[in-house]
Amino acid sequence: MTFNRKWTLAKRPDGRVATSDFAMLTEPFTPPALGGGEVLVRNHIFALAPTIRNWLNAGPASYRGSIPIGGTIAGMTACEVVQSNHPDHLVGTRVVAMARWEDWSVLRPDAAPVPPFPIPADVTLIEALGLYSPNSLTAYFGLLDIGRPLAGETVVVSGAAGSVGSLVCQIAGIVGGRVIGIAGGPDKCRKLVEELGATAAIDYRNDDVPARLAELCPGGIDVFFDNVGGEQLEAAANAMADHGRIVLCGQISSYDRAGGAPGPRDMMKLVYGRIRMEGFVVGDFVGRAAVARAKLRNWADEGRLTVRVDQRAGFERLPEAFVALFDGGNDGTLLVTA
Repeated sequence: MTFNRKWTLAKRPDGRVATSDFAMLTEPFTPPALGGGEVLVRNHIFALAPTIRNWLNAGPASYRGSIPIGGTIAGMTACEVVQSNHPDHLVGTRVVAMARWEDWSVLRPDAAPVPPFPIPADVTLIEALGLYSPNSLTAYFGLLDIGRPLAGETVVVSGAAGSVGSLVCQIAGIVGGRVIGIAGGPDKCRKLVEELGATAAIDYRNDDVPARLAELCPGGIDVFFDNVGGEQLEAAANAMADHGRIVLCGQISSYDRAGGAPGPRDMMKLVYGRIRMEGFVVGDFVGRAAVARAKLRNWADEGRLTVRVDQRAGFERLPEAFVALFDGGNDGTLLVTA
């Protein structure tokens, strides 16, 4: 008999997310009769992202909607099509897709905010989730389309050791930026400089972030790519150069806090500095995803872009690994193999 293991939402997190907020179910599984345009996939590897935390709250949750109590947790996976009623996703095709924390998922590719992406034959599932996932597109379009860095400009990245942030640091360097990364702990900061090309790194756990920004960015910050929000966003906003750009990608410091984390208080700094602050979602750019993926692949093949992957084994460890995201317990894209 075939079974489907799934992780569901047992209760809404009260502040900080905990493993007790999730429940694993194991149910007998019979392949369903698919509707038009549907596919059945077998999920092999799960990519964990902080934004999933927003979907666990009641009421509207970002652009996706809230997961109901008892609902299966959603997330990006590397999977294989095992049954198909879709002409573009044939049986045997490997794809990166928005699926769920379960062994088997029925998907409607044409209704997905980011359509499933077929994985090239010469790319492993691990590589695919690192290089071709929405996280890589988020880094690419967020920096280049929203931040628009010019050669020689100073680019500061918060959450710089994470999945998106580590790619942003490297892309900023590729286009000629002077990169400062903010991360937690000396080991992550060392890797930012030695492995990801940052000019310098700030350890938010041990350094005075405003003082370090003033020291490292005497001419101000031209582009701030923010994955964290809160105090780090405020420190960067106060250090922006005139006509600087703040890219709002994530707010991980606020996901576990009722009412959100504090942010910039001196908004007149943005007015007088003619500073642009703009948020975005990766779904805005799906029409250009193929171009971005080709560019990312070229940079990787040339050795200019390295995808950092933190790989862990065990479907049963999904909640444990997810909670670790909020302790800074990951180094790059956090993946869990089934």
